Amino acid sequence: MKILIIHTAFIGDIVLSTPLIKKIKDTYKECEITYLTTPIGASILKNNLEIDKIITYDKRGKDKGLVNFFKFGKKLYLENFDMVITLHRYLRSSILSWLTRSPIRKGYKNASASWCFTDKIEYSQGIHEVERILSFLPKNINKKDTDYSIELFPKEEEVLKIKNILGKYQGKKIIAIAPGSKWFTKKWPLEYFNEVIKNLGKDKNIIQIIIGGKEEKNLNVNINENCIDLRGKTSLLELAQVLKISDIVLTNDSSPIHIASGFKNTHILALFGPTVKKFGFFPWSKNSEVLENNDLNCRPCAIHGGNKCPKGHFKCMLSITPQEVIKKIRKKIQNDKVV
Repeated sequence: MKILIIHTAFIGDIVLSTPLIKKIKDTYKECEITYLTTPIGASILKNNLEIDKIITYDKRGKDKGLVNFFKFGKKLYLENFDMVITLHRYLRSSILSWLTRSPIRKGYKNASASWCFTDKIEYSQGIHEVERILSFLPKNINKKDTDYSIELFPKEEEVLKIKNILGKYQGKKIIAIAPGSKWFTKKWPLEYFNEVIKNLGKDKNIIQIIIGGKEEKNLNVNINENCIDLRGKTSLLELAQVLKISDIVLTNDSSPIHIASGFKNTHILALFGPTVKKFGFFPWSKNSEVLENNDLNCRPCAIHGGNKCPKGHFKCMLSITPQEVIKKIRKKIQNDKVV
């Protein structure tokens, strides 16, 4: 059985789909899985032995434009897929599913152009995104959906690169700090991050790793002697390896939450401002905490955040203080020592 997954959204969304890959293999023992995603999505999925083939859809590059779009659709049609699962709710993904002409095309009921699907799946509110995604397949009588984990696979070269960078800090507590986000209102104030970095920098038993992409290099982070700045210097799977060996990751509501959720020994401190857990994008990890202000009636203001606070006060982020975060980090470190 040939099964195609279509997902061309953000990195975090791609990461959250990895439990579905395992569930497909559990459900259809002899199936062949093809995953259609963006070039950056392909880079985080590589090395997953459950995926038989990755098709890269470069929607902002070589596959851009209407003519190339339909050429791409024709290639999918020639693959003769038995089932297509479309996890992205946008028009382009829905039409790509339809162009495969697969006899079974599953997508969300509230997706754009949901008429493209033969099977429409309810987009359930109030549950985790992983559970929503796993609902595309019937319940497994031998395994609960909550048992499926996020899986990422750094290979030897990624592991070795990070080991060479961090090997000399063996024995120290590693705190990964991710100050970036695509959306302004999802960013905890940079001065708050800098206060945490300054405080933890006084502890010789802690090494802080500042993580992010090239766009985060523009952030004026105060690097001290107990910091390693890896912004823009790692691939996604190298970043995954950094988070795997970190004791704690402090992050905005952004992709590091979901990448770190693949590693049970990493404690996640997630900062939520305009977004809320009921959207379903909180950490898929029991070893995690979400820090948020639940006393504001203006939350949530948008599922993705925005470029400015609609109310002008930004209390959702400003009310989460650096002192609160520092206290939680130090308490976690102390508890680890006791254990």
